[in-house]
Amino acid sequence: MSDEMDALSASRLADLAGTTAEEVQRLVDLGILITDSAGLFRTSDVQKVRLLEACERAGLPVQGIAAAVGKGSLSFDFLEAAPYRRWAVRSGRSYREVSRDTGISLDALISALESMGFAKMAPDEPIREDELEDIVPMLQLAHSIGNLDQGLARIGRAWAEGLRLAATAENQDYTVRFGRLLKSGTDLWAAKEQAVRLATELLPMVDQALMACYRRQQELVWTESLVEDIENELDAAGIAGRSERVPAMCFLDLVGYTQLTDERGDQAAAELAEALAVLVDGSARQHGGLPVKWLGDGVMVYFREPPGAVLAALDMVEELSAARLPPGHLGIAAGPVVAQGGDYFGRTVNLAARIAAHAGPGQVLVSESVAEGGSPSGVELVKAGEVHLKGFARPVMLFEAWAI
Repeated sequence: MSDEMDALSASRLADLAGTTAEEVQRLVDLGILITDSAGLFRTSDVQKVRLLEACERAGLPVQGIAAAVGKGSLSFDFLEAAPYRRWAVRSGRSYREVSRDTGISLDALISALESMGFAKMAPDEPIREDELEDIVPMLQLAHSIGNLDQGLARIGRAWAEGLRLAATAENQDYTVRFGRLLKSGTDLWAAKEQAVRLATELLPMVDQALMACYRRQQELVWTESLVEDIENELDAAGIAGRSERVPAMCFLDLVGYTQLTDERGDQAAAELAEALAVLVDGSARQHGGLPVKWLGDGVMVYFREPPGAVLAALDMVEELSAARLPPGHLGIAAGPVVAQGGDYFGRTVNLAARIAAHAGPGQVLVSESVAEGGSPSGVELVKAGEVHLKGFARPVMLFEAWAI
């Protein structure tokens, strides 16, 4: 916010917080909001109003919050800190006005913003500053070249899901560290002040690190796509032949994950999932794979070629044992897949999941389409027989992978 917004009228505070002047007055009457001698509010009161509304939506009594503030057992002073000033406020323009000025239809504008994790608002509500300044220019360019479609919405949802996962992991780490401070005897608000001081210094660096991480992932994905494009061109020219290559999907599920959660609690399950993620990510990438979807007790991995999937699966079996983690049962199928929104769909995906469910602890089972491509070096594929799998009308021939 700019310096001229350091003192706010009730109506301006309501506009920026996305609420009504009546709601602001209610919070004043409760003693939660306090004006200066001129009857004006501080910019930090914007975040206070929004936090209180979130508390109300969560079912917390505002009267009880007001009583706690009056007794001094609850304070909102931490909202003055820089980390909370990063939260955007409402601008002076409505969604309808932005739609008119940019030529983007209201439905397309609101839908695109909603896909990126922003709240769906009424057309005449004021648009957020970050939506207006950081998102709308991109949408306007996409609209001008006819590219504002469902594809962009899928990308927006992927951004929102991925970044929410990152923000959740950050907050979980903060919660653990914050809990340690409290257990050591540190006062609640002193602990909050300490956390805010650290966040003020750290968050700008986090922004830079996050973008560096994102660009690295772009490099990996774009390079893989470019290699595939070049390979296809060579195939078309009859220069190099791997035109019949098909991707492979691998599912890994941990044995006894639910029982472990029941016996040791959610924290143990979370630590197990984190250890599994590190292990799977390393094995998959070493053999040309990409973890796609985490399933709590397992993971789905995409591989450019079936041999890489088999080698990675056998590595995972060994590494799970070496790390003293529960054994996994793994299934691999090769064939066409549908890629959409960073995920993969289709019969091949479903078959791999069913094969994994059929496999025993520490067992790697593969479909016939994987075996047809031949055994990778150091691996033997042994016929395991036909089985009936849920969702498949005909028996499926399976092979078991063994390291030799």
